Amino acid sequence: MNVLFAAGGTAGHINPALAIADKIKSVFPETNILFVGKPDGMEKKLVSKAGYDFRGVEMMGFQRKPTPKNAVKNVKAAYCYFISAKRAVRKIIGEFKPDLAIGTGGYVTATVLSQTAKMGIKTVTHESNSYPGLTTKMLSKKADKVLLATEDAEKYFKDASRCVVTGNPLRTNIPIEDRQSARKRLGLSDNFTILSFGGSLGANRVTSAVAELVSWELKTGNINHIHSYGARNREMFYDELKKNEITEDKTRHIFRDYIDNMYTCMCAADLIISRSGAMTITELTEIGRASVLVPFPQAAENHQYFNAKTLADKNAAIIIEDKELTGELLVETVSKLYSDRKTLLEMEQNAGSMKKSNASDKILKEIMELFNDDIS
Repeated sequence: MNVLFAAGGTAGHINPALAIADKIKSVFPETNILFVGKPDGMEKKLVSKAGYDFRGVEMMGFQRKPTPKNAVKNVKAAYCYFISAKRAVRKIIGEFKPDLAIGTGGYVTATVLSQTAKMGIKTVTHESNSYPGLTTKMLSKKADKVLLATEDAEKYFKDASRCVVTGNPLRTNIPIEDRQSARKRLGLSDNFTILSFGGSLGANRVTSAVAELVSWELKTGNINHIHSYGARNREMFYDELKKNEITEDKTRHIFRDYIDNMYTCMCAADLIISRSGAMTITELTEIGRASVLVPFPQAAENHQYFNAKTLADKNAAIIIEDKELTGELLVETVSKLYSDRKTLLEMEQNAGSMKKSNASDKILKEIMELFNDDIS
């Protein structure tokens, strides 16, 4: 079997595709897998690292803000989508001869899957966010199956007959461990622990607010704090700590630019403060942790807000919008949860009840049904 994957733009699009590819390869080792994406995008690096073949196709995204500069960009994007990229994709399809095409988001998904669907190739698209993107909506009438991460996403389709809720697939099962063991592994005391992060590059507003929160924690008592300030914000974070008269305490603080043992840190935490990307939401529910979520305001179609709302509507998270985030508000929010452990525990239990384990198995089942239908 030959399987063509289209994924690009962000890790939130690429990692689910890799998880599905890993699952297919583990069950059907003779499968040939090829990924298509932008030649200079994140997808090339991640796919190559995972050991899969990759073909690059030049393409551009459409700009929503109406400006003269963006108008020029949109003309180029239209040329890419309707002519050059489409031509390149057809060539790849002709050479690879896929039996199945799977898309998980990014501009490349629309280009590739619209072509495979038109050519009668089995086509599946997966949406990792609670609010479906334009690509998923466009493909919902063309794809054989539309796989969704959450039930919330279903309501945005006029015809949901092809939709199946599977959850978001993870490349590896999260190694769940009890809080005490995780804290011991990190060298922290067995006290209330907060984990905060703003993404791989950090988030200025989150990092600034967290510095004020750490100041409150030191005055309050024995609270551990793990924070990732991102690749660009080290100087800013330590300046904020200095401004708040905070001295880093290695016995209760872990401050890093990047957390490479995230699952251990999440298991150690009583409360997690973060953005609300699709995979973060998946991890919060899989591990079962209460959270304060600050959606990234520039995410396409504000999808991070809808991701956060999925948890907030189930009383599993509290949303603070980026424009409203201050150190004072963060301290007020966290202090209430710190003082009300009953509510915190309820939020944690609610998050855990939302997990959709074995998403990769469910997705493989849906894929195989497409071929079984042809046989029967």
